[in-house]
Amino acid sequence: MALDVEKIRRDFPILSRTVRGKPLVYLDSAATTQKPASVIEALSRFYRECNSNIHRGVHALAEEAEAHVDETRRKTAEFIGAASTNSIIFTRNTTESINLVAYAWGRKFLREGDEVLLTELEHHSNLIPWQMLAREKGVSLRFVPIEEDGSVTVEAARRSFTPRTKLFAFTAMSNALGTIVPVKEYAALAREHGAVSLVDGAQWVPHLKTDVRELGCDFLAFSAHKMLGPTGLGVLYGREELLEEMDPFLGGGDMIQEVWYDRATFNKLPYKFEAGTPNIAGTAAFKAALDYLSGIGLAAVREHDETLVRRAMEILEAEDHVTSFGPKDAARRGGVVSFNVGDLHPHDVGQVFDMEGIAVRVGHHCCQPLMRKFDVGGTARASFYLYNTLDEVEAFGRGLRKIKEFFKIGKEARV
Repeated sequence: MALDVEKIRRDFPILSRTVRGKPLVYLDSAATTQKPASVIEALSRFYRECNSNIHRGVHALAEEAEAHVDETRRKTAEFIGAASTNSIIFTRNTTESINLVAYAWGRKFLREGDEVLLTELEHHSNLIPWQMLAREKGVSLRFVPIEEDGSVTVEAARRSFTPRTKLFAFTAMSNALGTIVPVKEYAALAREHGAVSLVDGAQWVPHLKTDVRELGCDFLAFSAHKMLGPTGLGVLYGREELLEEMDPFLGGGDMIQEVWYDRATFNKLPYKFEAGTPNIAGTAAFKAALDYLSGIGLAAVREHDETLVRRAMEILEAEDHVTSFGPKDAARRGGVVSFNVGDLHPHDVGQVFDMEGIAVRVGHHCCQPLMRKFDVGGTARASFYLYNTLDEVEAFGRGLRKIKEFFKIGKEARV
C-alpha cells in the first residue's frame, strides 16, 4: 500500500523549515530520523505532567513514570516479536547494546583461541568492542568477505565458519552501502555451527518488519532515534536463557537484589542490566514512535524505501563522473545511496548540497575498513525514510548536477 507522504509530512514540524533560504530536504535519516509531533508532545508531556524517577517510589508521579517505562517495554517486545518483556533491555544506543553483549557475554564465555565472526560491512560499533575483547581474551576475529558490489552471500558466510567460531555478529543492513543481509540464513548458520548470533539492527528495525523468533537470532541491538524516537535510548533483545547466564554490565542502583559491604546479589531480568537512572522521558516518548510506525506498517515503509532508492540510483547511474557504491538493485538495499563525485572530497559535495538546503551525510560513516576495501576515504550518503518524497529525490538530482557545475566536472563544466 502506497504511503500518503504529504499527510505524513504534516506530522513532522521540522520539515516545514527552510535552510539557506530554501526548503529543507532532509536526506540523513540513516544518521537520525526526524520526530513526529506525537513523539515531541509525549516527551514534553512527560516532563510537564509526571516527571519522576522510577524504582521504589510509591508516590503517584513515580508510579506513573514507571507505568510509562513498562508500557514502552511491552510495546517494544511486541514490535520485534519477542516472547517476553524480560528479553528487552533498555540501553543508551545500539553501540551500548553491542558493548553489553561483548562485556557481559563475551568476557564470560569466550576463551583464548575462540573466534568471533563478523562481516566486512560492519560499523565500528560492531567491530571495536570485539577488537578490545580479542586483545584482552586472546580471541581471533574473522570476516565474511563481501562481493564486488558490496553485497553478501550465504555461501561466503558458510565458508567463513570454523570449529572455533563461537559468535557471529553482523549488521542486518549496512549503514554505508544499504546492503541488506540475509539475517535469517545467517542466524541459522550460527545455530548450525553451535555459535551465538548477534544482529546489529540499527538500520534494519526502522525499515523492515522484525520478528526475532522468526529470524532466530540470539541478540538484536537497535536505537530509538533511528525510528522516529528520541536520542539516548537503545534496545538490546536477548534470548532469556542467555541473559540469565550473563553477569551484569554495570553496577549501581536497581540492578541489585541485596547488597552487603563485601558482596551483592543481582536483580531479575531485565533490571539486572539497567543500572542507574535511565532515559525515562525518552522511553516514554519512544512509545509514541512505536505507535506511529505500527500505524503505518513496516511493509509500506519498505515499499516506499524501494521506490525512492530506485529513482535515486537511476539519477546516479545517469550522471557521468559519479561513482555509486553498493548493490544496484533497490530490492537488495535499504533506504541508502552512497556515491562520490569525480575526485571531490565528500565534504565539498556535502557543502554544496547544503547550499541547496539538502542535508546529506559525508565521511567514512564509521566504516573505515569498508571504505579502504573500496579504496576511498569516504563517500557522500543520501538516506531516505517514510517522510521523503519523489520530488525530494529529484531535488537531490538537481543538487548533484549543481555540484558538477560548481566544480566544473564533466558536461556541466561546459554549460
